[in-house]
This record gives sequence, C-alpha cells and structure tokens, in this order.
Amino acid sequence: MKQFDVLVAQPLMPMILDQLSVNCKIHKLWEAPDRQAELVRLAPVVRAIASGGGHKPIDAAFLALFPKLEIISCFGVGYDHVDAAWASKHGVIVTNTPDVLNEEVADTALALLLATVRHIPQADRHIRAGHWAALGPYPLTATLRGRTLGIIGLGRIGKAIATRAESFGLKVIYHGRRAQPGVPYLFYPTLAGMARACDILLVITPGGASTRHMVNAEVLAALGPNGILINVARGSVVDEEALIEALRSGTILSAGLDVFADEPHVPQALVDMDHIVLLPHVGSATVDTRNAMAQLVVDNLLSWFSGKGPLTPVAETPWPAATKRAG
Repeated sequence: MKQFDVLVAQPLMPMILDQLSVNCKIHKLWEAPDRQAELVRLAPVVRAIASGGGHKPIDAAFLALFPKLEIISCFGVGYDHVDAAWASKHGVIVTNTPDVLNEEVADTALALLLATVRHIPQADRHIRAGHWAALGPYPLTATLRGRTLGIIGLGRIGKAIATRAESFGLKVIYHGRRAQPGVPYLFYPTLAGMARACDILLVITPGGASTRHMVNAEVLAALGPNGILINVARGSVVDEEALIEALRSGTILSAGLDVFADEPHVPQALVDMDHIVLLPHVGSATVDTRNAMAQLVVDNLLSWFSGKGPLTPVAETPWPAATKRAG
C-alpha cells in the first residue's frame, strides 16, 4: 500500500499508532513545538485525520486547512466534536466505531443505575470508614421495583440497555426523533411527556447542537421527586446547572453520571453531593472493547486507502453516496 500522511490530532492508543505507522506517515500534532507552524507545513499533504474522543473540536476552520483531506477516522461512537456537515459538503468521509462498544456501554449503564438506586459506592464507603461497626447499618435505599425506565435515544446501545432493563423487571418507554417500527416499547413524541411517565430517565442520545441541554429544568421537574437521571451519552445533553439545582432542591431524587459538560472537569457542586454516583467517562473502558474500537479506527483508514471504501461511515457522510471533495 502506498504511504499516506495521517494527522493525529491528539494522543491515541499505542496500537493505533503502531499499526498505522506501517503504512503511513504519522504526524503527532500534540508533539509539535509550534502547533501553528506544523499545521502550515502539513496542510498540503495530509489526506487523513485520526481523532480521539470529543474534547478537541475539529471544526470547519480546522478542516479547511487541508485541501487533500479525504477521511476522518474517529475513536468512539460519538463524533459531535467533528463538523460532519462541513465534511459532507466537501466530500470528506467521517467514520466512527459503532457496535463494538454497544454491550459494554449497556452493561455500564445498568451498573450505574443499580449503583445509584441502591447507593452501592456509598455503602462501600460506609464500611471503609468504619461506620458499620461504629454507627450501625447503612440506611435503607430506594428500589428498582415498580419503576419505569424512559430511554432518550433508542439506538443500538439504547436497545441493548432496554433488553437488560426488562430482565430487571423494568417497564421501558422511549423518546427520539421519531417512533421506530417493530419496537415493543411505547414511544413518547415529547421528552417532557416521557419524563412525566417515568421515574428513571436514561440518556443515550448523540451529543451536538441539536441535543444540547435537551434535559433541562422543565424535563427534570417533570421527572419528579422520585426520579433518577442516568447519563451515559454526552455531558452537553444535560443542563448541568439545572441538574445541580434539581438535586439540591429535591426536584429529583438522584443521578448517576458517566459524562460531563467540561471533561475532565466536574463541577464541585456535584462532587460534594453524596447521594449521587459519578464515573469518569468509563462506559466503554475495558481492555477488550477499547482494543476493538482502536482496531476499527485503523481498519477504516486502511480500507479507505486500499480502495475498498470506509467500513463504518457516519450518517452525514454515507458511502458510496458521498461525493468527491469539491475544489
């Protein structure tokens, strides 16, 4: 395979860099002493970008620097950090790593839900602090029994979560852009309407401008004082200030959060609350799953440059319907 130039915008797993280095020239942008000068130097030759999570925006201004850019291979199922609309308009393919992480994230979502409802981390701390012997048993908690789970975003991961939730005896309902044919769960056309009908609200919808702060004060109020919010999607989907106020005031009962608006910075107000559960964005964070995601980043690029097309193009840049780059 002819060598091609790949810009790596931020640190990625070593296996990605090791495999790509066999067939391409890797340019590690974060190692450049002068980032701007490095971008100017690389602009005429870069044909691909390998991108990590969602913390380094790859916007239109950045993408426009590279006249030969053909493909952006993203690590993760979320790609809201990439201006996919610009890429589509200019014939640049965007890929992500779907499916290989569905089961892992679904497992994490249910584990987070159980931990939040039953205070599993808090009970662990109760023992470690010596409180069981000194103060007695841990206080009684809420229960999963008799609850209804409202899923925001019944995609591939959402469906995997729903299957697990049913095995725990939960009634499942969902909200999304439209009702899905063949789905056995009741669809709610409005999020506030679904929030009123459930007492667990689980967020697994994509991030981006269209979903920013869709879980707001109105939705949290509709969820109610027995309600629990679980977010394993993107921090941007939830209005954090509204959530903090809802947790402080008792508007909702609790929350389990794996994602935050400004990662890795978590609002101190959330950290200080002992009745919620916080995780450091570990939904897919197992060795096997992260290796599978990394391999798909590599395979998308190698497939593209071998002339076979992308393996997992995103909806905005379908293949073979995508056109060649204009200009």
